[in-house]
Amino acid sequence: MSIKAGVVGAAGFAGIEAVRLLLSHPSFELRAITSSELAHTPLSEVYPAFEGVTDLRFVSHDDPSLAQCDVVFLAVPHTAALETAPEFIERGVTVIDLSADFRLKDPAAYEAWYKVPHTQTKLLARAAFGLPELTGGELQRAADQQKQGTPALVACAGCYPTATSLAAAPAVRAGFVRPDAPIVVDAISGVTGAGKKATQRTHFCFADQNVEAYGVGTHRHAPEIEQILQAPGRVVFTPHLAPLGRGLLSTVTLQLTPDAPRDIQAYIELYRNSYKESPFVAVLDAGKQPRTASVAGTNRAHIGLALSEPAHVLVATGAIDNLGKGAAGQAVQCANIVFGLPQDAGLAGVALSV
Repeated sequence: MSIKAGVVGAAGFAGIEAVRLLLSHPSFELRAITSSELAHTPLSEVYPAFEGVTDLRFVSHDDPSLAQCDVVFLAVPHTAALETAPEFIERGVTVIDLSADFRLKDPAAYEAWYKVPHTQTKLLARAAFGLPELTGGELQRAADQQKQGTPALVACAGCYPTATSLAAAPAVRAGFVRPDAPIVVDAISGVTGAGKKATQRTHFCFADQNVEAYGVGTHRHAPEIEQILQAPGRVVFTPHLAPLGRGLLSTVTLQLTPDAPRDIQAYIELYRNSYKESPFVAVLDAGKQPRTASVAGTNRAHIGLALSEPAHVLVATGAIDNLGKGAAGQAVQCANIVFGLPQDAGLAGVALSV
């Protein structure tokens, strides 16, 4: 039987990527895509790539067809899911949330970083954090809930936290990183990560041929990275915007303990063993570094490792597609797990080679 799915906020970049993936998914049947501004407009009129692929039309966010879905993907702005997610859960619909509203486990931290109170603390307490390679236990509990007839809520990890944490977590969890040292993150994202609406920073005329740091010391993904790595107060996160459509590269500098290995091959083996059950993570050979072009359009993550002596630091770099593994691809991967499907169902694509 097909699993009926809907995408709320389908006109945005993450939402339309979810639509693209779900339309070719072997088990999910996309029934509804929403955009109140574009209600009744054919999808192919807004995104011509879908011409001849589907006759779906946008519907409003309150369209009754959503209540008939088994799962909805929320590709809505931060704070909007606080109102939307509970309504679907009450109707028995599983929610895969691409926003930040249920990511931070501490509601006080959410209020501090997002400047609004968290109004759904009970739902927050049972939300599963969606980064399958690192929080598989939470997702398995969500899958158990779904199997027992209780709708699940998954809060998918953000794009910067995904690339950063995949690059850093194995070394941190192995105890090779000094627990008193900062974890320095320099990350670069394509313009789609800023959303569909053009701004003073993302308008073509300002973004083209320009790279700049932004949100230095104040970016909301910093506490999420600290939560995943269990490193409160230690992440120094500097995001950058580059003139790319897609792609995210995060370089993490990890100060190693005195007794940590000084052979790069030991770290490569550690990482490969950590991700041996993960179909989407590839750890590159020594001397190779990941490229955003190598994962564009996919749910894959490439990780490169290097040692820097005499500073005795591990430099771990992760590349993902910010709309793929950083958003919609990850959401579909999480939904696959929740509904008992193979993790890579509908996601086994390869990036364009050139």
